[in-house]
Amino acid sequence: MEQLQRPGAVFWIAVCCPSATLTVWASAWLSGAAASDDVLDALLAWGDAHEVVAADAEAAVTLDLPLAGDFPGTPVQLLAALRAHGAGPARLVLPASGDPRGLGGGGPFTEAAMRAGEAVLLPGLGFGLVPVPIAEGLVRWSVHKVAVPLSPDYVALNEAEHGLTDAIRDSAGALQALDVARDRPGVRAELAAKLRARPRLNWPAGTPGRALRVLQRADEVGAILAIAEIDEPGGALSSSAAVRRADALRPLRTAVRTARHAAINEAVRLLTEQADRQP
Repeated sequence: MEQLQRPGAVFWIAVCCPSATLTVWASAWLSGAAASDDVLDALLAWGDAHEVVAADAEAAVTLDLPLAGDFPGTPVQLLAALRAHGAGPARLVLPASGDPRGLGGGGPFTEAAMRAGEAVLLPGLGFGLVPVPIAEGLVRWSVHKVAVPLSPDYVALNEAEHGLTDAIRDSAGALQALDVARDRPGVRAELAAKLRARPRLNWPAGTPGRALRVLQRADEVGAILAIAEIDEPGGALSSSAAVRRADALRPLRTAVRTARHAAINEAVRLLTEQADRQP
């Protein structure tokens, strides 16, 4: 894995999603381990511009943000509101169909997070943020009041890492048994192109190396998954074989999400603890 250094930050070629970036950097900023400009710079990997709106009246009034449909606010306004209300560390959520863990029940926030496949939780304030790309280079963050109190959805990093390893082994065996794991011409070049196309993200200084290694591995497996799920040219894969392939890959998709979730939230936990120990 490539690593580059500059004062105050560590650059790794490791990708997850906009919510992961905001979760880590906003938590680092709130704990005094990063500057607000660092948060804003990190978000640029996902879009040249970011806007913020309140999805409901309570979010608008509490955080002093414009409602959806009004002229949007900015990430600077959001950060100021989080600081003013004493927001604690954020948490990443990566829900999927049939797996809404960490969302705390139904409601508009859960629905929006499920559609996006990602969200940022602010358990200390009872709000959640969901990013949606709405135009080329523009990401809109919608802030929702969370319907029910949230309890941390903790997954140990070593458990998530082992789960990813096991899922890789089991999925490979299942695909071989189904005879749907045949190499396509140029698949290695296709994978290399996907990995090269990923945004280069920077993480705060002090971000634990193991969390970043797990995040990197999950990202690489995610790229392989994306290729494995592409139908063969000419539709050579039958519909029944496609269903069996999807069933074989489902545990691996879950393991990738779990690994990303555990890596990001472990990074937040350790960064916050390091900041708390500073004199």
